[in-house]
Amino acid sequence: MSTTSFLIAFFFINYVRKTIQSESKYPELDRLIVSARYLTVGLWGMQFLFHEIFILRLVGPVYLLLLVWLTHKKEELQPVQSTSLSILPYAFISIFGELVKFVSKDFYNQFDGFFEAGKFFAFVWVFILWLNNRKQEKALEAERLKLEKQEELGRVTEAQRDQLEVLVAERTAELRLQKEELEKALSHLKSTQNQLIHAEKMASLGELTAGIAHEIQNPLNFVNNFSEVSIELVDELREESQKPEQDTELIIELLTDIEQNLQKIQHHGKRADSIVKGMLQHSRTSSGQKEDIDLNAMAEEYLRLAYHGLRAKDKTFNAKMVTELDPMLGKVHVLPQDLGRVLLNMLTNAFYAVSDKKRQQPQGYEPTVWIVTQSRPNQVIIRVRDNGTGMPDSVKQKIFQPFFTTKPTGQGTGLGLSLSYDIITKGHGGSLEVITQEGAFTEFIIRLPR
Repeated sequence: MSTTSFLIAFFFINYVRKTIQSESKYPELDRLIVSARYLTVGLWGMQFLFHEIFILRLVGPVYLLLLVWLTHKKEELQPVQSTSLSILPYAFISIFGELVKFVSKDFYNQFDGFFEAGKFFAFVWVFILWLNNRKQEKALEAERLKLEKQEELGRVTEAQRDQLEVLVAERTAELRLQKEELEKALSHLKSTQNQLIHAEKMASLGELTAGIAHEIQNPLNFVNNFSEVSIELVDELREESQKPEQDTELIIELLTDIEQNLQKIQHHGKRADSIVKGMLQHSRTSSGQKEDIDLNAMAEEYLRLAYHGLRAKDKTFNAKMVTELDPMLGKVHVLPQDLGRVLLNMLTNAFYAVSDKKRQQPQGYEPTVWIVTQSRPNQVIIRVRDNGTGMPDSVKQKIFQPFFTTKPTGQGTGLGLSLSYDIITKGHGGSLEVITQEGAFTEFIIRLPR
């Protein structure tokens, strides 16, 4: 069984060399381990040739004890020290068996089975411990590799984090610069928007002024005419009062005529005053405060102003104006200046549409514009309709977009309906929609909450 001792020694030496990785980590020690391996093979061969000699039979177990002792002497071999102890039971049993056999061969032969069984179990013990240690070493190696991988991953993550921090800093600087540029662009855009809104307001005011100039001419003509007649009546009254014999009935008649003329002058003067106030109110910036107004009167007023505004540009233009005003409408709580701009814009567009169609179809066509008010329990409805050119679906979808206009260049800013939509939806919490048929009609429907 000494052969088994050298076999265990040979595998143990290889196990030590592989475990501590002496070839790469401890070159000098590795040379000693390789020499021990060659020595093991040499002793194994010598014992195989001279196995009958007692001393040589003890070489194998003693050699195992020597290996264990050397393992515990070298600090570099500490990882295999616990494994080396598993060899001791087999070495001691082998030495004890050889000594018993040398002292009393008959006794040894009588209990030979016990000695061989002891060696067998000791060998199995060595094998089992080596397997267990190998399993533990593999587990430790796997754990070590896992830790190394985690450390490597941590280093990579750290490098990536540093790189990301640099990228974030660069991106932040870019975003800050973009933000500053956007703020400048926004400021410029707001300035341009205010200028465009002012331009639209001035264009609307121009339409209103043209209508007012024509509308105010009538009451002024009446004021002038009745003033001239009243002056003549005063002259007649003065002449009659200077006569020795005065005609009382004539004086009373003259005074009555003068009184009636003054009443008519007052009426038309108030009419002119209301028109001027309407113009001033329209041109004034909205205060943002809602007021109770007579919506029917506003609708009728702006219908006439829009009509006369177009006639101021084209004296040949005539159109039929139809009003269907709900007498049960009552006062409506709105922003007067803003709603006035909406009505004027829509009515001006309506008259423009029928005027355009009249130019295209002069025979058998009567331009007509309707304005309708309707009272509902929870809302007020205003309809502005015309029998003009209408709109195709492609235009209808864009009609409320800023800067979109179907008018020729120079005749529209494209902001009127966009601002009207914002005034109705945002300023009044209502809705604005359009129904149209190309070549037939267009109708805008305003719904205002009560």
